[in-house]
Amino acid sequence: MRLNVEAKNVGVKLKDTDVLKDISFTLEHGKTYGLLGRNGAGKTSLLSLLASYRDPSSGELLIGGEDPFENRMVMPHVGFVYDTDYSDEDEKVKGYLEFAERYRPFFDREYAEELARRFKVPLDKAISTLSSGKQSALNSILGLASRTPVTILDEVYLAMDAPTRELFYQEVIEEQARHPRTMILSTHLVSEMEYLFDHVLLLHDGQLLIDEQYDAFISRGASVIGASTSVDSFVASMGTGVKKLKTQQLGDTKSVMVYGELSDETQLEAAKLGLDVGPVSLQELFIHLTGEEDKV
Repeated sequence: MRLNVEAKNVGVKLKDTDVLKDISFTLEHGKTYGLLGRNGAGKTSLLSLLASYRDPSSGELLIGGEDPFENRMVMPHVGFVYDTDYSDEDEKVKGYLEFAERYRPFFDREYAEELARRFKVPLDKAISTLSSGKQSALNSILGLASRTPVTILDEVYLAMDAPTRELFYQEVIEEQARHPRTMILSTHLVSEMEYLFDHVLLLHDGQLLIDEQYDAFISRGASVIGASTSVDSFVASMGTGVKKLKTQQLGDTKSVMVYGELSDETQLEAAKLGLDVGPVSLQELFIHLTGEEDKV
């Protein structure tokens, strides 16, 4: 089932605070979206709208062309998995998976049990007795095996060790190939996970700062390195359409991180000046676009 998600001028107001402000975007079937933002940017509020936990204060949110809030035709098609407190959960893992199969129309229990073996999550243990890492792995299993047309995974990796996280990342890629869906990954581990993203949504202060294909977004970031005076004159010549995000200097060598459209002619000019123009990671762009660095 293909369910696109569309937000039209969506806003969320809590008491006297606008936590989301005039947000518009479209999420397409078969793509993996990275939802990024600093703490307090509005990610949790946006995810709660997508999961039908609340109605927007303004604007319109549609999933499959329908308002999802308290909509029995839409809610079973959206899966929202997040870091969960299992301290009082005495049910065994196997029983929990059986419960998910009973109430989730797309849930694949055979696949879930296969993942449990791969993640080394014991089926016969009470969930509350599992380590925090195994509980995070269980959350990942529930999200992947749900196979809901819209799957939201909010920091589900939190307590996993590095090898288990890598197994999870690979499974995200393989699951999208086997059972394409609209998948939203909310994360702070940007450097580890960026290769999973087809598209980036970057929230900042309740506004949608970036809504763009991953490759296109990354291509506008660059580091310019060379002699200090040459770097300064080159960056100044770029004009107001390019933002200066970060500057570092060691002796007479300067490095400036910029964000904007760098044409082939611009890069050729950099080469003539003896400057090196290199790529910038998604994490670097995320940090500095949402920071307080001076901008050209």
